[in-house]
Amino acid sequence: MTMHVLVPLAEGFEEIEAVTPIDVLRRAGVDVTVASVGGPVVKGARGILVETDKTLDECADKDFDLIVLPGGMPGAVNLAGSAVLSDMLRRHREKDLPLAAICAAPAVVLNPLGLLGEERVACHPSVREKLGDTNRTEERICVGKKLVTAAGPGVAMEFALALVELMEGREKAEELAKAMVVK
Repeated sequence: MTMHVLVPLAEGFEEIEAVTPIDVLRRAGVDVTVASVGGPVVKGARGILVETDKTLDECADKDFDLIVLPGGMPGAVNLAGSAVLSDMLRRHREKDLPLAAICAAPAVVLNPLGLLGEERVACHPSVREKLGDTNRTEERICVGKKLVTAAGPGVAMEFALALVELMEGREKAEELAKAMVVK
């Protein structure tokens, strides 16, 4: 069964945190939909333009096996400002499906929606104080059964491989890591 993953992008997203998981998940055979909060082309924090597969509005009624939120500023703030995405994230969590977020996204997008639960959460140091004591950690990556979080761009490959392991298993993640000369 093919797994379906959504990666929403908003203006100002951190390119490495979006493209790395998209690329690695697709290499693993996962169906990844890249959806924009706005138009079909989204400008990242470093000025790189990414053409998306769809708009978030076109995906609003679809269920995904995983939703992956890249960080970046103001990208995370722009994701948090999307009512469509907020509704999708709440519905996704109500169905007890996993979420993943990197950099500012755990603190700026998921935390205000109350979607972190009791999990320890990795996020960028600049937004760590937005998390409560239960969630706050200085770890680079935190992998739970229903939540995967990472601290920032430097952890993007490790984050992406953790998502492959979550979706397709450890063997597939190790196979990809070896093929991409990660280890």
